[in-house]
Amino acid sequence: MNDAIKKLQDLRERSLLGGGQERIEAQHQKGKLTARERIDLLVDAGTFVEIDRFVVHRCRDFGMDGEKNQILGDGVVTGSARIDGRPVYLYSQDFTVFGGSLSETHAAKICKIMDLAVKMGVPVIGLNDSGGARIQEGVVSLGGYADIFLRNTMASGVVPQLSAILGPCAGGAVYSPSITDFIFMVEGTSFMHITGPDVVKTVTHEDTTSEELGGARVHAEVSGVAHFTARDDAQCLLQLRELLGYLPLNNGEDPPFSPTDDDPARMDEALDSIVPESPDQPYDMRQVVKKIVDDGKFFEAHARFAKNIIVGFGRLGGRVVGIVGNQPAHLAGVLDIKASLKGARFIRFCDAFNIPLITFEDVPGFLPGKDQEWGGIITHGAKLLYAYCEATVPKITVITRKAYGGAYDVMNSKHIRADMNLAWPTAEIAVMGAEGAAKIVFRREIAAAKDPKAEEKRLVADYKAKFNNPWMAAARGYVDDVIEPRKTRPMLIQALELLAGKRDSNPPRKHGNIPL
Repeated sequence: MNDAIKKLQDLRERSLLGGGQERIEAQHQKGKLTARERIDLLVDAGTFVEIDRFVVHRCRDFGMDGEKNQILGDGVVTGSARIDGRPVYLYSQDFTVFGGSLSETHAAKICKIMDLAVKMGVPVIGLNDSGGARIQEGVVSLGGYADIFLRNTMASGVVPQLSAILGPCAGGAVYSPSITDFIFMVEGTSFMHITGPDVVKTVTHEDTTSEELGGARVHAEVSGVAHFTARDDAQCLLQLRELLGYLPLNNGEDPPFSPTDDDPARMDEALDSIVPESPDQPYDMRQVVKKIVDDGKFFEAHARFAKNIIVGFGRLGGRVVGIVGNQPAHLAGVLDIKASLKGARFIRFCDAFNIPLITFEDVPGFLPGKDQEWGGIITHGAKLLYAYCEATVPKITVITRKAYGGAYDVMNSKHIRADMNLAWPTAEIAVMGAEGAAKIVFRREIAAAKDPKAEEKRLVADYKAKFNNPWMAAARGYVDDVIEPRKTRPMLIQALELLAGKRDSNPPRKHGNIPL
């Protein structure tokens, strides 16, 4: 073996150690995998091809010079690989090297693989575990973050961008994941926040921790920043693999078709009785979805946030679909600020990446109250409306029960370009519930009656018979058909086959001005 090849092999071996064995052991003691272990677990075995293995930082200030600080790779492992046989580009920050801090060269490595991902039309995955900007490099490291943010923005809607937060992600670093399409976090070991506990203590005098400020639970349940959470790195990476299985490589392709043994003509009689007779009784819309999709498999996103609406992915007849459903089991399925934001974001993602939308509707309206109005429910509710209106992918709605007021319009009604609208016989399509409507419309008659309660009961029944059903909407063509619930699966699959060649577009423009 000649000296040149021996040197190459020595350098390769050195690059695999990152910050050294001691720091690797410290990473493991925290319950975290190393950057390279994460890549090995995420991608198909033997497919990872590393890029920029020998890059080192250029900083010579504040003790950063000297050979011991010239660590190969400079705190981030970058390259390409395959997941389930499909290509991806990815980066994995190495906390064993200067705490995974971002330097000029660290940022340049990330930018390179993002540029390649867009050029090749494949997803880009970021595995984040970083202490933030490298302080010794000053504004140069800050510029590196901005370079990444720009590329995140330019890649948005072009290739899927997925972020896994597998350690700290603080300060300006949080903005890159927040621009990407989906964020995964790990319970107990990952956090995201703009300012840390020390700054909070100084400015507001609050005592807090990184976990309280921006742990996985907080972002999954309160802020909605995180879409998925996991108990450890391994589960997180497996979730990421599963999500990729529903996504196309880029915005010019369809999502991957997956043949199924689940009969497309299958009917489930349990659906005929899943909606309770009383309109005030809840039921779980997830169970409706699972009885309809292929093999009962529903990959839910944002499951712990805004539980009054559900979003996620499934397949019907092998075709990937994005599913949006009101959830009567939580706040009666009402639309509020958080539900509107959650639904709008998901709908826009599906539309960007050619994923048909199926909406399961049971909504009593928008949540009333001072907090909602002061919080901007008008603007935020309009985002959900805007997202549905703007979407040009195949759009199908199934009204299972309530479709009241403005929420009927918003939830993919025929009036905003839905392609097929179906209703179950239990559907109630009206301005509001019969009780509330009768009290408003017939308040004089009720007040003047000898027995106001009996008169109110009679008038409520009359209103319900006339309006709180699917028949007037069907007569107007606002729903295309009223079907037995058991037939929903075959009807949806047939509709998706017919809509596979759908072509629709929006007026030429630079971009719309969604109400932000």
